[in-house]
This record gives sequence, structure tokens and C-alpha cells, in this order.
Amino acid sequence: MGVTRPRVGVAVLTMGDRMPELRALLDSVAKQDEAAVRIVVVGNGCALPGLPDGVVGVELDENLGVSGGRNVAWRRLREFGDVDVLVDLDDDGLLVDAGVVRRIADLYEAGAGHLGIVSFRIADETGETQRRHIPRLRAKDPMRRGLVTTFLGGGHALSMPMLEQTGGWPDAFFFTHEETDLAWRALDAGWEILYEPALVLQHPKTSPARHAVYYRMTARNRVWLAKRHLPGPLVPVYLGVWTLLTVARTRSAAGLRAWFGGFAEGVRVDAGPRRPMRWRTVVRMAALGRPPVI
Repeated sequence: MGVTRPRVGVAVLTMGDRMPELRALLDSVAKQDEAAVRIVVVGNGCALPGLPDGVVGVELDENLGVSGGRNVAWRRLREFGDVDVLVDLDDDGLLVDAGVVRRIADLYEAGAGHLGIVSFRIADETGETQRRHIPRLRAKDPMRRGLVTTFLGGGHALSMPMLEQTGGWPDAFFFTHEETDLAWRALDAGWEILYEPALVLQHPKTSPARHAVYYRMTARNRVWLAKRHLPGPLVPVYLGVWTLLTVARTRSAAGLRAWFGGFAEGVRVDAGPRRPMRWRTVVRMAALGRPPVI
């Protein structure tokens, strides 16, 4: 990024059913004490009526999923040529602090070219952070800052050079585990991932299982993660651990059937190019508290 202060761009995906929430989010972005240089909203198979001045809208004819839609936003921001850090925000989230963009620029300015990804803290209207939104194992304290091995999809910042080097989001994943796929590639390329709880995205408390296809895509994409990125000996370990955990945790018979159907689909369908991570990346992830088997 050179000697200049990193320039921050913001990207938001929407499917058109959260326009009041989207407008509130964009208002919170506009109120930042350091302005984003660009703001792009991607309509994932929907029209984008009434966007604020200065916000660039991209309307897609079909829903490309989280991965595909975010790649569209990334490429649109890249075309401007003046964005160093891309911030993705959920369309029903809210920036409750006016210093988010400034703090992100500070972090990347101090990151000496090693900082690839910054993960926000996700909190509901009461300030509570769900356990699943803390990107580390055995985490009881959502305020513990530090380097991690994955990040949260709802609110995060991505180095544009990191995206160029890693190739962006995995289009075929559609949604679920696309963050892990990108995180593993970033770590293997030598980038750092920082969880910064001072960066907060306020977001309604939800469950990922609210999506009808959650179980199928979760299983399919886990298999694809293993096929794409894990050294051979770790593939059966990773998939075995997650099969046992899923059987133990899932209370829905229909959910389990969908999960095993997705698992079979992941085995059967091509996951894309296989580029297993180096063993030193495995060791690095283990040292950070989360080896790539769970």
C-alpha cells in the first residue's frame, strides 16, 4: 500500500427485502468521521431503488450467492483504482460507532503489508455477542483481541492486494464457509487475520439454520474445503470430526438428512482446483489455537 494512508471502500450485498435496514446501514456509513472513498451496493438478483447520492449500485439479474455477489463488489471497487481496503457489511447490520473506517485505516497503516483480514465483532442490540461469532475455539471472552484463523462474514475488512493474490471468494460455495476458504488461502500465502472487537457491527440475533438450504450447503462446502485445501492425511480427519460433531449436535432429522445429502454432493461434485496448504501453515494455525481439523 506504499507510504500513503490506506483508502477504505465499502461493499454491501442485498436481495431487496431489507431496504429500510440497508438505508439505515448506509446512513451509518455516511456518518463515519473518516469517509469511505467508495461505497458499492450489489443487488443480488434485485433492483436497487433510491440509493443515496455517491453510492454505486450494481444490479444483478440473478442471485449469485454471498461469494458471487461479493466478488462482483470487489471487482467493481477494483475498477475505480483508488481502494486499498475493502469492507464488507451485512445489509441488516449497523455501524454504531463513527470511527470504524478510521480505525480500519489505522490498522492497515500499521500492518506493514502483512495484515490481510480484519474481523469485526458482531453484537446484537443489547451488546451481546453470540458464541458462534467469536472466531476462535474455547472462546468465552468476545473482547479478547488477537490473531485468528478465520473471520466473520457479517463485518470484516480485506486487503485488496490479499484479494488479488488469493483470487477472491469461491464463487461455487454460494454461501457458508466461504470465509474459511478465503481465510485458509490468505494464511497459506502468509497474510495475518486479526480479530478486533473494538470494531462492532450491530446485527440482529439470528441462527444460520433459518435458511432452508443451510444444512446441505454446510456439509457440501465442508467437503469442498477439505478437497481444495487440506493436505491428504488431514482430509479424513477433518471430515470425520465434523461428521461426529454434526450428528451429536443436530436435533432435526430433516436437517441431518439434508446434511448427509450435502456431504454426498460435496464428494461427488468437483470442488475446483486442489491446492493443499503447506504443512507450515497447518503448524501456524495450530499455534494460533485452531488446527485445520475442526
